[in-house]
Amino acid sequence: MSTDERTYVVVRNHEEQYSIWPAGRDIPDGWTADGFAGPKDDCLAHIAEVWTDLRPLSLRRAMGEEGGIRVA
Repeated sequence: MSTDERTYVVVRNHEEQYSIWPAGRDIPDGWTADGFAGPKDDCLAHIAEVWTDLRPLSLRRAMGEEGGIRVA
């Protein structure tokens, strides 16, 4: 368990990649808050739940797999 007691927000970029950012700080250009905030461990657990395909969106699109598994 983390001893970090700060609050974080979950952020996502245009490639649908996730990260966390300290709450109260300006979110960097290219990233937007996804609506989840809390302790670091909770934010990381949220990311693990929602970020199920680690490939960037542009790669999934190039492979024709935006929404899931491609069936040949």
